[in-house]
Amino acid sequence: MPEAASQKDPSIVTPFAPPVPADRRAAAQERRRLALDDRKRSFLRMVSHELRTPLNAVIGFSEILSQELYGPLGNDQYREYAAIVHDSGLKLLKLVNQIVEIARLEGHVTDIEMTPEPLDEALEDVLDILRGEIARREVIVNVLGQGALPLVVADSRGLRTMLSNLIQNAVAHSPAGGVVHVAASRIGDEVEISIRDQGPGVESAELPRLLQPFEQAGSALTRTSEGVGLGLPIVDLLSRAMGGRLKLSSSLGAGFLARLILPAG
Repeated sequence: MPEAASQKDPSIVTPFAPPVPADRRAAAQERRRLALDDRKRSFLRMVSHELRTPLNAVIGFSEILSQELYGPLGNDQYREYAAIVHDSGLKLLKLVNQIVEIARLEGHVTDIEMTPEPLDEALEDVLDILRGEIARREVIVNVLGQGALPLVVADSRGLRTMLSNLIQNAVAHSPAGGVVHVAASRIGDEVEISIRDQGPGVESAELPRLLQPFEQAGSALTRTSEGVGLGLPIVDLLSRAMGGRLKLSSSLGAGFLARLILPAG
C-alpha cells in the first residue's frame, strides 16, 4: 500500500463535535437566566429612581402651590393650573408604577411573600385609599359579609394591589349612583373574591384581550374611562404568581364580573 494512502487525509475532519452533556447545557442556561434577571433588576431600579424621584418633586411642589401654603399666588388661574399639574403628576406616577410592575412580573422578577391575610383588613385599606375617587364618581361600594370575610394566603402588598385595581376598574366603569358589589366565599381550599359592577359591560369575545397589557374595552374613540389598560393584566400576573387565577365574565349591557381566586388561609 502506498505510504500516502496509509496516512490520514488532513482535509477530512470530524463532522460533529462531541455533544455537550445535558447537565452542562442546563447550567449554562441557568447562568444566562440569572444574568438576565440581574440586568432586569438593575433596569427596574434605574427606572424607579430616575422617573419616580422627579415625579414626586412635581407632585409635592404643585400641591404646595395649589394649596397656597406659603401665601396667595395672586391669581386664581395659577392655583387652578397648579392643581392640574398635581393631578397629571399623580396619573403619570401611577402609569410608571404600573409599567414597572408589569415588567417585574413578566420578567419573573418577584418578591412574593405568601402569608395568611385577612380580607377584611385588606379591603379596608384599599377602600380608604379609593374613598375620594369613589365619592367623586358617586358610586357605592357594597362589601357583603364585611367583618366576617375569610383569610387568604397571599402577598400582603400584592393582595392590596389586586383588590385596588379590580375595585378601581369597577368604579371607573359604573354610572353615577351605581353599586359595586364585593363578596368573598371559601370553596374548598380556595377563596373566591367577586367584584361586580353595573357598567355597560363588554362583549364576551373581548375578555381575553383585556388581559393583554395596554388593551381596553372599546375603541380609543368611544371609551370614556381613563387608563391605559394595565390594571387587569397586573392582577392576572400577580394572581398566578401567588398560585391563584383571575376569571372575567361580561356581556354588553350586563355589567362586568371579576373573580379573583386565591389559596384559602
